[in-house]
Amino acid sequence: MVDAGNPGYLRTVCEYVHLNPVRAKLLRAAEPLRTYRWSSYPAYLERPSRRPAWLRVERVFGETRIPKDSAAGRRQFERVMEDRRQQEDPADYARIRRSWCLGEEEFRKELLAQVQESCGASHYGVESQESAMERAERLVLEGLHELGWTEADLAVRRKGDGAKLKLAAKLRAETTMTLQWIAARLQMGTGASVSNLLLAQRW
Repeated sequence: MVDAGNPGYLRTVCEYVHLNPVRAKLLRAAEPLRTYRWSSYPAYLERPSRRPAWLRVERVFGETRIPKDSAAGRRQFERVMEDRRQQEDPADYARIRRSWCLGEEEFRKELLAQVQESCGASHYGVESQESAMERAERLVLEGLHELGWTEADLAVRRKGDGAKLKLAAKLRAETTMTLQWIAARLQMGTGASVSNLLLAQRW
């Protein structure tokens, strides 16, 4: 997911995709990017009438400061990409490789809110996991606030503290976080010890 509302993100992702054959060493140094046929990139350099109907180049050209989809503009785009190929630094794409979305923090939070609203029992993946963790963290912070505790109180209070146990039960009932996560977050020992405490509480 790309935050296309902010400059730079869409261009970064498109460059990453177009330069995939270079990173994979599928092109020799002397071979232009346009010669790699298993990519949409060569179509960017064609006249609009020769492109697939689904391919829209205006936004990517605009991000590269090319004002018009003309022969001159397409030549400029090719020069930009070949230059980018020579200057490529793997660190430039670290955020793309390690995350499921690229954008500002507000954009990520909006997506997570949508996941929380629409995620069903059959949905999995890093997005739903991150959404669950954000919800769990919010419940922990709300619980601490209600108790008048700080994070330091979690460390100094005993593992089986009643207030901790109540919060653990709430997390278990209202989130998908594991017992191990709950135990570590509330400083209650192991997941097994939390499980035993919760079980004992029922009886």
